[in-house]
Amino acid sequence: MAMPPSHSSALAGASSSPSASSSCSSSSSSGAAVIGLIRDRDSSSSALDHQQSKRRQPPAPAIDEDDAPSARIPAAAAAAAAAPAKDSLAYAEILLSRSKFADAQLLYKSVLEAEPSCVQALVSKGVCLQMQGNARQALECFASALKLDPSNARALTQCGILYKEEGHLLEASEAYQKALQADPKYKPALESLAVVLTDIGTSLKLSGNVHDGMQKYFEALRADATYAPAFYNLGVVYSEMLQYDTALNCYEKAAAHRPMYAEAYCNMGVIYKNRGDLDAAIACYERCLAVSPNFEIAKNNMAIALTDLGTKVKLEGNIHQGVAYYKKALLYNWHYADAMYNLGVAYGEMLKFDMAVVMYELALHFNPQCAEACNNLGVIYKDRDNLDRAVECYQMALTIKPDFSQSLNNLGVVYTVQGKMDSASAMIEKAILANPSYAEAYNNLGVLHRDAGNIYLAIEAYERCLRIDSDSRNAGQNRLLAMNYIYEDEDKLYHAHRDWGKRFLRLYSPYTTWSNSKEPDRPLTIGYISPDYFTHSVSYFIEAPLMHHDYSNYRVVVYSAVVKADAKTQRFKDAVLKNGGMWKEVYGIDEKKVAALVREDNVDILVELTGHTANNKLGVMACRPAPLQATWIGYPNTTGLATIDYRFTDSLADPPDTRQRHVEELVRLPGCFLCYTPSAEAGPIVQAPALTNGFVTFGSFNNLAKITPRVVRVWARILCAVPTARLVVKCKPFCCDGIRDKFLAKFEELGVQPMRLDLLPLILLNHDHMQAYSFMDISLDTFPYAGTTTTCESLYMGIPCVTMAGKVHANNVGVTLLSQVGLCNLIARTEDEYVKKAVDLASDVSKLSALRTGLRDRMLKSQLCNGPSFVQGLEAAYRTLWQRYCQGIVPSLVRLRDDQADGTHSDNTNWVNGFKPTANGFGSAIISDTRTR
Repeated sequence: MAMPPSHSSALAGASSSPSASSSCSSSSSSGAAVIGLIRDRDSSSSALDHQQSKRRQPPAPAIDEDDAPSARIPAAAAAAAAAPAKDSLAYAEILLSRSKFADAQLLYKSVLEAEPSCVQALVSKGVCLQMQGNARQALECFASALKLDPSNARALTQCGILYKEEGHLLEASEAYQKALQADPKYKPALESLAVVLTDIGTSLKLSGNVHDGMQKYFEALRADATYAPAFYNLGVVYSEMLQYDTALNCYEKAAAHRPMYAEAYCNMGVIYKNRGDLDAAIACYERCLAVSPNFEIAKNNMAIALTDLGTKVKLEGNIHQGVAYYKKALLYNWHYADAMYNLGVAYGEMLKFDMAVVMYELALHFNPQCAEACNNLGVIYKDRDNLDRAVECYQMALTIKPDFSQSLNNLGVVYTVQGKMDSASAMIEKAILANPSYAEAYNNLGVLHRDAGNIYLAIEAYERCLRIDSDSRNAGQNRLLAMNYIYEDEDKLYHAHRDWGKRFLRLYSPYTTWSNSKEPDRPLTIGYISPDYFTHSVSYFIEAPLMHHDYSNYRVVVYSAVVKADAKTQRFKDAVLKNGGMWKEVYGIDEKKVAALVREDNVDILVELTGHTANNKLGVMACRPAPLQATWIGYPNTTGLATIDYRFTDSLADPPDTRQRHVEELVRLPGCFLCYTPSAEAGPIVQAPALTNGFVTFGSFNNLAKITPRVVRVWARILCAVPTARLVVKCKPFCCDGIRDKFLAKFEELGVQPMRLDLLPLILLNHDHMQAYSFMDISLDTFPYAGTTTTCESLYMGIPCVTMAGKVHANNVGVTLLSQVGLCNLIARTEDEYVKKAVDLASDVSKLSALRTGLRDRMLKSQLCNGPSFVQGLEAAYRTLWQRYCQGIVPSLVRLRDDQADGTHSDNTNWVNGFKPTANGFGSAIISDTRTR
């Protein structure tokens, strides 16, 4: 019952952002924007506004002295004009201070008519003209004043302001410095000099002369030690020089001298954010927005910080708080694609896939270049079996980012699932070329080789993955599964599993005490955990326990990790609930949390049904949440986990003298360790095709990994011995011409013409799959990894199967299945015997036809399909194991106390009333769908 291998698809995940770049990848939040250098926008003030300067209202037109009608002089001003020059000057100064420039100008005119050498009037008149936009006449007034008083600080300062407004910064600086030579403490000159020196520094810095620019900022601060923009611009320069402590100090001083300095708070937030102090960054952005609520840069930076904080708390395990932060980020920037993207990641992890799809699509709407969102949409569609849509999404991602290794990998995964091996290989090789350290791509390459039947290449690829990432669970388990196909050395395979188990257990802290009552005969709680409660190979063997348990004495709790439920899932669930059991969905839930749930449910015996195949929950078993734990059905070997006490099997699959070693203690059920429930969609048995064809058709529907070179040689011998016979083989990769050609070539090299083989690809509908057995007269089993579900299916469709006994469980599953239906004569011990049995069976078509007609009834009447009887035996086994536990016999606790023990536990006792064992690998290798996080 081998399943397809495990691949790795990449899902884009939650992102933390770099400080100044926008990316929608594993760290997808855009970087916080830093506000750059600031120039003074208003030379008449020592305080600088932010980049978006507040422009003054357009100045009133200057009034020329000769054109000003006396009617414009208000009554009080007219009276002042008629008064002595001294009084007129005082009144004009009052008007100037109140910004009544035109009226003040008229008074200054009258003063100067009376006293042409009045320096104060000349300077003030120049100010009036300057404020009305008449720079030329203003400069003439200042020049006249300076002829009378060359050291007039006020006139020099106003000249400097005019020069600055015209962009003549050096001339302005010289004017301010002359003013200060005349009056070193003249505050307007000091403040204005600080402004112009800061602007000179900015010009130098922007031209690439950072050092001289900084010196000008320092000079500005020597002129005015409270000039906030100089501190601010120094902060910008130090930030660019990565001297963040000094930069932060400068921003803090800028904010101290100008408490409404929004830009300083904003850039402080950027520094804190880049340091990872998101709380401090958010506090700075809040202060910034309190000062300037519509400051878009700060709002965007706040959205970035909140998104990163959401990712941080999510990675710490608080996914709901993370979602809250992502949503809050969108309040500050409603079109922030990274927050939407990260919401999509979070919703995906919460299994809210519809909401995840909405968020990814919104992220793409606002950022069409977000390849990661395309990638993650593809993973969701792939998990929903919408493979065509998944391919579209991955291709869209690759249009945006041609070397996007995760999407290349994921596209290869879909092609592998579809059996398009050539296309899959091309994509995965491209993923590795784009990112040679991409461990999971090697894992998926291994799955690809495994599906193509190249087991040694598969193992090599898994090991390359493990060399890059020694903790790769997918590759580690896939490697173990693959080793079963080429079983060469019992000890080597055992130690590989045992070593894996030891490493894996380091990630968990197993429970060692339980509150379960040690009453040997009380009703027991049995837990079954599996991802395969749907139309899957394992489901045909777990159905009997779910349907036929004595629910009055055995409380059944099903932990379902099914990725995509189907009608069979619902039928199982309905039956369990109707009988009083419990059904709990655990797909996507952290395994440690699932273990805690098992413990809360007071499960007495927890049985896992997957082993090292796809979507397994061995992490739950590693936590040891139940007093007793067992493995059954899904895997043909030991799990290697010291926390699992027992493994169910039988005396034919694992004979008492077996040399195969197991960490678990073997529980041999009488009869067969499996109970098969046939598909209701199988349809009737048709007559043997040999009767109408005139030739016998051999066949196998096992996967290519099981059809080893040794198997091919034996099958070729059979075909050569029966020259008229044909061989039909069905497996997924045969939709690929390259795989078909290679397979046919193997037989041609052994003397079998390709025209004698019929190669069928995957058949999706179960009814059609079962009816495909009608092409077959005789089923040929594989070795050393025998079929399980395929053997049961062929028997149910009336087709006898020739199998090979061997040294290990995987090899002997066919032995126990055929023994149950009375076909022991078709069990071979050697290759020669296998060939002879197949040839002899093909030589008598009448006998073959008669066998076909009665085989289904024979099977249905056997213990292999007797659900109630099988479950009675299984329950008897559970009871015996529990009674042993009550006596203090707990195999796993012994192993956990002495992890150096070799783990060989083969208890050959057949427990009371025989149980029907487990075995065989339904091994889906673990595909690594890579989501971008």
